[in-house]
Parts: sequence; structure tokens; C-alpha cells
Amino acid sequence: MCRTDQSVPEPGGEQDADATDAVFTSLLEDSTEELYEQAPCGYLSTLMDGTIAKINTTLLDWLGLERSRVVGRMRFADLLTVGGKLYHETHFAPLLQMKGEVSGIAMDVKAAGKQRMPVLVTSKVKSSEDGEPLLIRTTVFDARDRRAYEKELLRSRQAAEEARRQAEADRSRLQEAFAVLQQSLLPAALPEVPGIEAGSYYHTASPDLLGGDFYDLFPLEGGRWAFFLGDVCGKGPQAAAVTSLARYTLRAAALHDADPISVLTTLNTVLHDRYASGEGRYCTAIFGVLQPTDGGTVGLHLASGGHPSALIQRADGSADYLPTPGGLLVGVLPQAPFTAARVDLLPGDTLLLYTDGLTEARIGPDRELYGEDALRAFIVAQPPTGPKALITALSGLLASFGDGLDDDTALLALGVPAPLPTPANEDLT
Repeated sequence: MCRTDQSVPEPGGEQDADATDAVFTSLLEDSTEELYEQAPCGYLSTLMDGTIAKINTTLLDWLGLERSRVVGRMRFADLLTVGGKLYHETHFAPLLQMKGEVSGIAMDVKAAGKQRMPVLVTSKVKSSEDGEPLLIRTTVFDARDRRAYEKELLRSRQAAEEARRQAEADRSRLQEAFAVLQQSLLPAALPEVPGIEAGSYYHTASPDLLGGDFYDLFPLEGGRWAFFLGDVCGKGPQAAAVTSLARYTLRAAALHDADPISVLTTLNTVLHDRYASGEGRYCTAIFGVLQPTDGGTVGLHLASGGHPSALIQRADGSADYLPTPGGLLVGVLPQAPFTAARVDLLPGDTLLLYTDGLTEARIGPDRELYGEDALRAFIVAQPPTGPKALITALSGLLASFGDGLDDDTALLALGVPAPLPTPANEDLT
């Protein structure tokens, strides 16, 4: 059987109450002088000229001084460091004289052992009933922990700022490297093609990522010219590697056999064999051949592998897509079907190739896709003045999308110049 020991007081019982009363009684018996001398902060009183008339033990201990050397012999400014004295004379004292009170001013005093001790100083002028200033009462708080915290905070901020500057510098260098690499994947300038006008544009959605869009225009035998435009799946260095491989494969394949379906089939084989064993890599692409004729027209033969259909702006202002249905993505399967199309470009006609960053831009408050219908309507609204003018208009359209355009976009326009108007003969005689 368990028995409770009655000699052990219960928590919160009479004995605890008696102990609490004893503590309060001892606090009430503290003398005012002891509270002043042993306060957790420094106290001093000075005459209006700064001469110290009274100082507590706490402050004397911080300073390492005897009371007899201080009272009536030193001024408040004598306790400060050189910088503190200068600030006291130029700011603290004038402000105190003007306002009668100054609060929380950071200064340094000359502590024991010739050490600088950071403090926070608050002073208030005591005046007579007539408003005549009599003396200055000053409170000095130990700010060593605060100063250490402020220094540590400053060091942390400086370190963070340095890290930010370094990160910005690294990002700038990386963006520059990406820009150079991106330019190496595109022709520096389109060649001059007899009887054909060409224009191109590349919009980079983010300077921090390498895009996978590509295009090119180059000569073949017999006065023909080959062109291609494509879009590699993904972004970054791996996509750039696929882009480089696709460009050189297309050019090499075209020199061997320029038939568009044959060229895309070769590219499909190369990509599938190269990446089938690992993470699959594929692209969309359009490859075509231009054949100028003596009649001023240009024969166009192209094939598409999963790429958005090319769009033709006619000389009369109309615009229509050149359908190439059924073409599969390049590199997905070991054998892929591709779709070809033939058409003649007449004087004033322009062929536009683009990547899907254009039609997949988000517009309006509902962030809807821009779409192929809107692109066709935009082309119809442009005067048929040739590839370069059309590219200029489209670059302005891309800029108007703002942050709705989150993918790289490549544009390539090829057209047959319209004949120059023949001036009317003013005198037929």
C-alpha cells in the first residue's frame, strides 16, 4: 500500500507563497543608491559644460577608472574615442542643446585595457521650473553584442552581395557562351541567290537556354538551291548537339541525293541509330529544293517530317498553307514515312517556313494559343512585298507576344521578286 508523505509540500502551496513574498520583500528593501550604482547600464550626470558630477559603478567598471579621477575632473566627451568626441561636438551636443533630449546614439567609449567599447547613449537635459537648463542626465547601454551582430550581419550582406555579383558575372559569361554557340548553329548570313529573295530571323526565348531550332540555305548542282528548317525536341547542350548533327547530315545528304524524301530518310536513320540506345532524340524538319526556270518562276519541291506546314503568300495578297500530311517525326522510328509536295512560286510569291514557337505563343487574358489560323490572317493582312518585308513584320509580331512567347522561334522566307513596274512612255513619237 502506497502512502503519501505529508512533509513534502504540494506545488503552489503555502511554502511557495511564503518564498515568493520573501523575494518581493527583499526587492522592496533595495536602496535607491544600490539600484543606481549596480544598474545593468551606465548612468552619469554632467553639468551643462559636460563636466561629470555623478557616475555609477557599472560605468566606472566598464571604463576601468576610479571615481576620484572622473568626478569633477573629466567631461563626458573625455570618455569617448577620438571619433566619438568629434561626433559629440559636431552632432550630439548641438542636437541635445536644441531638442533637450537625444536617444539611442551609437558611440564608442574608451574601455578598460585601451579597448573600444560600443555603446548606445541617451541624454536628457534637466531644467528648472523657469526652464533654465541645470544638468544633463545620460544613460549608457552596452552595445558590444549588438555591434558584433551588426558586423556579422554586414559581413553576411557583403558575402551575399559578392555571391550575387559573382552569380551575375557567371550568368553573363554563360549567356555569352550560349549566344556564340547558338550563332554557330545558324548561318551567319543567307547567301545571295540569283532570281530568289531570302530573309530569316531567330528569336531566342531565354538567353539562359540553348534552343533547338535551325535553318539553312545552300547551293546544289545545276543552279538549284536547297533549304531546310527544323526544330529539335528539348533545349540545352544536348539539344544543341542534335541540332549540329541534323544540320550537317542534311547538307551532306543533299549533296549525295537532293530528293527531299531521301534527305529526310537519311536524317531519320542517322538520328535513330545515334540515339536509339539511350534517351531518344528526334526533331521536326522541312527540307526543300528550289529550281529557278527561264520563265521567271521557281519550282519548289519539299518534304516534311512532322513539321508545321509551310505557308505561301501569293502576289495577289492571298495566303494558303502547303499541306504535307502524314509526315512522321524524324528519328522516332527506324523507318519513317515522309510527305512531299510540289508547287511553282510565281513572281511576287513568298514561301514562309517557321517553327512552332510562333503558333504556340500564348495571347490574351485567357492565354490562348495564337494558332495557324491567326498566322494565316496576319500574313493576308501584310502587303506582298517580298520575304524581307514579311520577316520584318513577323519579328514585330513575335515581339508583341511578350512573355507569351516562351519557346525559340526560327523564320525562313524565300520568294520570287515581283517584276519592276514598267514606266509609261510619255512620248510615243
